[in-house]
Amino acid sequence: MTDAAPAPALKVTGLRKTFGTFTAVDGVDLTLLAGGSLAVVGESGSGKTTTARMIAGLEQPSAGVVLMGGETPPVRGRRAAARRRFAGAVQMVFQDPYASLDPSQRVGDGLAEVLRLHTGLRGQELRDRVAAELDRVGLDERQSAALPRSLSGGQRQRVAIARALAVRPRMLVLDEAVAALDVSVQAQIIALLREIRQQTSVAYLFITHDLGIVRHVCDDVVVMRHGRIVERGGVADVLTAPSHPYTRQLLDSVPRPGWKPSRRPLTTGESR
Repeated sequence: MTDAAPAPALKVTGLRKTFGTFTAVDGVDLTLLAGGSLAVVGESGSGKTTTARMIAGLEQPSAGVVLMGGETPPVRGRRAAARRRFAGAVQMVFQDPYASLDPSQRVGDGLAEVLRLHTGLRGQELRDRVAAELDRVGLDERQSAALPRSLSGGQRQRVAIARALAVRPRMLVLDEAVAALDVSVQAQIIALLREIRQQTSVAYLFITHDLGIVRHVCDDVVVMRHGRIVERGGVADVLTAPSHPYTRQLLDSVPRPGWKPSRRPLTTGESR
């Protein structure tokens, strides 16, 4: 008799979100294995960010089921303990880290606040843990003592990643987490995310419009358009031999040496 396979980190079935008469997400199914990395790709307006917000508990689905490790996320109005337990399992990193950091709070103090809430650490043990979490993302005591405005964009994103990882989540939702960074800084953050995957069992749900960076971070990919998934598969298969015209159009829009646009720009009229 063999042991049952562990529940996926994420299982989404029939996810749907409407805003009045507009359907932003329609019939989305996703599976993310424990320790895996799944990219959700599409233009602005494809529904990918709304999907991520529902998974992270920031939006209530109109229909469908979201399971985290086999359990449903707590709905709004549940007790603080249930919400805290869910936050400990699922953390989100946003495109603009400055918006998610307290501008008047030093970096180390903000991280300590998160750790006190979720772990109960105090005193020297807490200070050691703060230093260790910052060191893991390439930051030191100088950045720990700084205010967010004193840091570069890449450093602020490292702080956001450190805060998200500090509670040892089962899954990290990264919503355009490198989109606002310079190319060289993007490469540094992507390398950091790859290193963290090798060191931990955290799963990544990577939301992006850029197929060019997907191969460096993810194992699997789904492509969304107008709120629906139009293609899915392993990253190598989808990027090498895409089957849907929209995926091919996204790939054609990725700049490369000698690149010349062969198609008209994609339209982005629909709402996120």
